[in-house]
Formats: sequence, C-alpha cells, structure tokens
Amino acid sequence: MKYILMPLRGLYFLYAAIIFVVLMLLVVPVVIIASFFGKIRGGNIIYRACQCWTDIWFFSIGIRHRNIFESPHDKKEQYIFVANHISYLDIPVIVKTVRQPLRILGKAEMGKVPVFGFIYRNAAVTVDRSSAENRAKSVRILKSVIRRGISIFIFPEGTFNESQEPLRSFYDGAFRIAIETQTPIKPLLFLDTYARQHYKSVLSLNPGKSRSVFLAPVPVEGLTQKDLPALKEKVYNVMAGALRKYQADWIKEAE
Repeated sequence: MKYILMPLRGLYFLYAAIIFVVLMLLVVPVVIIASFFGKIRGGNIIYRACQCWTDIWFFSIGIRHRNIFESPHDKKEQYIFVANHISYLDIPVIVKTVRQPLRILGKAEMGKVPVFGFIYRNAAVTVDRSSAENRAKSVRILKSVIRRGISIFIFPEGTFNESQEPLRSFYDGAFRIAIETQTPIKPLLFLDTYARQHYKSVLSLNPGKSRSVFLAPVPVEGLTQKDLPALKEKVYNVMAGALRKYQADWIKEAE
C-alpha cells in the first residue's frame, strides 16, 4: 500500500507547491508596496497579506485549521507568543493561529530562499544564531517592536524537536525579553503539524486537520532576571503537560 500511495503523495506535493508559488508571486507586489510604509505599518500590511496567502493555500490543499482556546484570548492585548517547533509547516500555522499584529523571530537562512526570502525578510525578524552580534541586534529589534505595541513570536526550542519528548530544552531569549519588557508570555501548542509534514522531509506534506491550542497567559509582572530560570521551567512544564494531555503524535512515553 505504501508504494501505491507514493505517486499520489508526489502529485499532491507538486500540486501544493505550485499553488504555494503562485500565491507567493501574487503577494510579492503587496510586499513591495507595503515596504514603502515603514517597518511598523508596512510590516502589519505584509502580515495581513500573509494571512490571506495562508488561508487560500490551506483551503486549496485540504488542510483544515482551527484554534482551541483553553482560556479567553484578547487580540487587543500584547504578548510574547511561544510554541513547540516540530515541522516545516509551523510557520504558516503561526499565521493561521495568531490573527493580530505580530513579528516572528525566524532563522536568517530562510531569507536566502529566492522570492520567498524577500517576503520572509520583510515579514519576520531574522536571526543568525552563529553570530553573537546578530543575536543581540535581533533582540534589540524585537524589543523595539514590543515598544510599538506589536506582539512577537519566538520558538523557545530554537530548532526542530527531533526527540520523542514533548519538547526540547528552551533557550533563555523569549523569557529574558518578556521580563525586560514586562510582556506576558502566551504559550501555544501546534498539535498536528508533525502529522501534516514531518520535519525529516518537506515531501511528507499531506492534507488533514490542523489544531492550535491557546493556553493561559503567563504573567511576568514584577519579575527580574533572577526569576528567569523559574519562569522558563514553568512555561516548559505547562506546555509539556498540555502536549501529553492532547496526546501529540510524536510523544513516546517510556515503557
């Protein structure tokens, strides 16, 4: 059966890739025009254009997305969003999930992809983790975004979780910024991106459900940098426990 389905999977991926590229080319003029409106207003326009792009793409390729709210979510409030990272599909799912002004911290190498990289560089804050200077610059940009009333999104794991545990260990960045700017953390769970497109291959893309879970915000009011380890551990435990509760596909509990 696996060998029978392989040609169908290949055709599906080709179809999805063509739709992706066509929609991307339609977004490029919007990005060019929006870039003249500055980093804040222009960036918000680009993010909304990316929302339309993702909405049409998901509909066209048969991915049905829905948000699950474990606690009320106020789009007018500002947050530092954090989520698990396990799939190439995580980026479009961010745009499907967070429907308010947002800047995503993303890998600098993605900005080198032809055409897509142009949109990516204008829609996200990029970071080269191999460069301490670049990391520091990215943090300064994220803080300036927060000061302008816009939420930010960071994958605290830094890269794909390739283990059978709910999460990789977290970096400090998101939590340090949260404390320094006194911005609450909003944990999210991406439950189905692993099933829709495995991190081992972009060719594994397949149709089906996509769910994002909004967990309760974690306040940071009054916290200082000495509280960072406890804050990071608290958010990690909340997210890991919720991923187990929802029985995320990649988790293999010890016998």
